[in-house]
Amino acid sequence: MNIKSQKDFFSGLVFMAVGVAFAWGATTYTVGSGARMGPGYFPLMLGVLLALLGAVITFKAMVVETEDGEKIGKWIWRPVGYIVAANIAFGMLLGGLPSLGVPAMGMVIAIYALALIAAKAGTEFKLKEVLILATILVAGSYVTFIMLLKLQIQVWPAFITG
Repeated sequence: MNIKSQKDFFSGLVFMAVGVAFAWGATTYTVGSGARMGPGYFPLMLGVLLALLGAVITFKAMVVETEDGEKIGKWIWRPVGYIVAANIAFGMLLGGLPSLGVPAMGMVIAIYALALIAAKAGTEFKLKEVLILATILVAGSYVTFIMLLKLQIQVWPAFITG
């Protein structure tokens, strides 16, 4: 059987791999049943659904004919680098990295850094729009995690709050 769409075929394989990894990782937790769900139930079901979705996409890529075979283009490394760097910076700024001497800067600064670095991955960078987005993300995160869920997350750097 020939691959009729390379894009769908390989994205289906990735979906299946991630789904199987999540489902497998979830088995280390108590799964429970539908009536009494344990902490592993949701990730297990999500992993199974993702793997099934990947299987359907992979099957479709081998059956449904496409005009040009939907070849995979070359990787664009610049956006990938910025997105990975944004996530690393967010983690480092939110929790700090004592081994490198980076103090925890809190949620607000971490989210602004995340938005600013990730926005550089796009083709055009508009500072005003990025700052508005970051402000909305900070407000939504504060309301969700601090006010509603009452999580103990450092909001501001220690040198501001004392």
